[in-house]
Amino acid sequence: MVEAGWDHEQFAIYVWRSVRRKGDTKTAKSRRSLRLADRCVEVLATLAVQQDRDREDGAKDGKGLVFRTWSGKPLSAGNVRRDFRKVLTKARLVAEDWTPRELRHSFVSLLSAHDIPIEDISQLVGHSNTVVTETVCRKQLHPVIQEGATAMNHIFPAEPREA
Repeated sequence: MVEAGWDHEQFAIYVWRSVRRKGDTKTAKSRRSLRLADRCVEVLATLAVQQDRDREDGAKDGKGLVFRTWSGKPLSAGNVRRDFRKVLTKARLVAEDWTPRELRHSFVSLLSAHDIPIEDISQLVGHSNTVVTETVCRKQLHPVIQEGATAMNHIFPAEPREA
């Protein structure tokens, strides 16, 4: 078993349980360990320092929870949605148009747009095959039609516009 703490070179999220009724992941393939990107580790370490300060200021102990309410209780789905809407509003996005689930679709789309093989993306998000990844989660950031327009622009360059 890997020990918790910050004295490691690599960090991972272990997706071995679920909030589903029986506590099991949806499929056996859904069980996976995902290495965290360095930027995520930096942010989580900063959050841990802030949480330690909160405890010193009288906040209740969060029992080792990383994502928790200020008082240390586990986040409910309502807590997550409310805080997510606050972030969206600060980013000047229409909060009602977004859900936390769309972050998963954005993750898939960004990896796809950066030429990560669909099989690897499917494994990362715990799909049993690539069909759901391709048809449900991946939202193409650059439609194929753009490639045709780009080619035509090279073949028939636009003449400079007069000012």
